[in-house]
Amino acid sequence: MKGLTIKELNIGDKASFQKTITETDVYLYAGITGDLNPAHINQVEAEATMFQGRIAHGMLTAGLVSAVLGMQLPGPGSIYLGQELKFLAPVKIGDTIKAEVEIIEKIEEKNRIKLNTICTNQNGVEVLKGIATIMPPK
Repeated sequence: MKGLTIKELNIGDKASFQKTITETDVYLYAGITGDLNPAHINQVEAEATMFQGRIAHGMLTAGLVSAVLGMQLPGPGSIYLGQELKFLAPVKIGDTIKAEVEIIEKIEEKNRIKLNTICTNQNGVEVLKGIATIMPPK
């Protein structure tokens, strides 16, 4: 399985992935990363925050962008070189998040592309946005 090469990619190409964030996702991510912040895993403490309940880790949400890049556009064999991120709204357990990417720049001489990255929830609210730099497979 091989992703698209720089010659096969065009500005404006898009791809997306959608997933409902579960309690299991949050606990597994906390265990894997060691980020046991009560905002993510302790309902009582999280209810006292501005979010009034538990939220998913921001980087868990960002991981959905990685899924699109690594599996679809450009796909397998791509190397994720960088990501600028802004977290715009909380993701709660049960939210369905759609991660979308769009190629905005090709740098053929360096075998690099830049993509807008946006995650929205089931209500169309942007929860994350940024720009990724990727090296497509050769």
